Amino acid sequence: MLVVLLRHGPAGRRDPSRWPADEDRPLTTRGEERTVAAALGLGRLLPVGALVFTSPLQRSRQTAVILKDVLSPQSVETLDLLAPGASYRRILEHLRALDSGATAVLVGHEPDLGRLAGMLLFGAPSPLPLKKAGACAIDLVAAVAPGGGRLRWFVTPKMLRRLAGRKARA
Repeated sequence: MLVVLLRHGPAGRRDPSRWPADEDRPLTTRGEERTVAAALGLGRLLPVGALVFTSPLQRSRQTAVILKDVLSPQSVETLDLLAPGASYRRILEHLRALDSGATAVLVGHEPDLGRLAGMLLFGAPSPLPLKKAGACAIDLVAAVAPGGGRLRWFVTPKMLRRLAGRKARA
C-alpha cells in the first residue's frame, strides 16, 4: 500500500470575527491557486485510481475537491479521524481495512500528519513536518503498523509546483 500524506493548502489567518469556528477557515485565493499547481505535480507522482480521504475541516475539504478535479481519484471521503488531534491508531485501523495494493491520499493538518509519518516510518510519533500543500509518500511494505513504512518521497509545495510545469515525456 502507498500512503500519501498531503497537508491542506494555504488558508486564511485565524480570525474569529470572520470564522468564529476555526473549522470553517477556508483556503485563500492564492492558496487555491498554489494547491491546484501542487495537485498537478502530485498527479505526476501518483498512480491512477487513488483513494482520497480528507479531514472534515473546510480547508482540507477544499484541498480534496481540488484533488478530485485534477486527479480524478477513485473516491473522495471525509473522515473525522483526520481532524486535528485525532488518534493515529484509528487512522492505522482505517488503512488496514483498505486493499493492500491501494494508494491512499490522506489530506489533513500539522502537526498530526507529520506525527503520523513518524509513526509509520520510525514506530514513534517523531514528526516529519509538512509544509502547506506539501506531501510525502510512504510505502507500507508489510502490515500497516508503526515502523512498517519506507519513505518513497518527500516533496515541498514548491517542488510539486515545478513538477506541474514540466512537460510529460513521451
